[in-house]
Amino acid sequence: MTLLQTHPRPTDTDAVHRTVADAMDAAGPQVWDDMTVEVALSVMAAARTGHLVVCDQDGQHTGLVTRARLTAVRNGSAYTDRVRLRDITDELGNALGVPVPVLAR
Repeated sequence: MTLLQTHPRPTDTDAVHRTVADAMDAAGPQVWDDMTVEVALSVMAAARTGHLVVCDQDGQHTGLVTRARLTAVRNGSAYTDRVRLRDITDELGNALGVPVPVLAR
């Protein structure tokens, strides 16, 4: 049996050091910020991905959320089944519902 590589790996060494804007530009599941944490985790599992690009009602990218972050929120003491993605803050305290500034490259 011959192994087949279906996803080519980047050859440059800087591929590991991507910015959030780079990751959000990459193809991947995009969800609305009014989605609940539980539904977002289900979408992530179905898409077999570790992150989701979060968009506002205008379709603007407002953030990136990882499976680890959603799991931490779900396991937190303040969690209810009504927590939406826009209610989540990142490690710096920035809400996902606030548009992410894109830096010039």
